[in-house]
Amino acid sequence: MALDRVDVWFQDEARFGQQNTTSKIWAKKGTRPRVVKQQQFLSTHIFGAVCPATGQTEAIIAPYLSKDIMKQHLQLISDATPCVVVN
Repeated sequence: MALDRVDVWFQDEARFGQQNTTSKIWAKKGTRPRVVKQQQFLSTHIFGAVCPATGQTEAIIAPYLSKDIMKQHLQLISDATPCVVVN
């Protein structure tokens, strides 16, 4: 296969989430009230890929990470390019 027919894709993943570390409430001066702190951690995972030669991009947003999510992302890239994606 000629190298001019090869598309090179760059891929990355990121996790976005928030968990509060401190809690504040109104209270009488000199008292130490108890506060229930947020215990859960909610996040979203984003997979993105770009082919600089063609400008094509593909992305998937997922609530969790798994092998199946990565396979779906690779399938998106494979569908966007005429050549074969080897994983």
